[in-house]
Amino acid sequence: MSQKFKVGDHVAWNSEAGQVRGCIIKVHTQDFEYKGHMRRASADEPQYEIESDKTDHIAAHKESALTRIE
Repeated sequence: MSQKFKVGDHVAWNSEAGQVRGCIIKVHTQDFEYKGHMRRASADEPQYEIESDKTDHIAAHKESALTRIE
């Protein structure tokens, strides 16, 4: 299955503080450790690391949580 997003894509997602925007910096297609916790990922269900546009914060999300923006 092809991935919906790739490194460099600009995306938005909802957080407790409202909508956040950022750029995808890494695509995970295998399980990985993130902030001390194992995150599940596969080629069919990848997870993405995204750097916030406003801060240096890095978030990890599934495809379903992200929306591509221009």
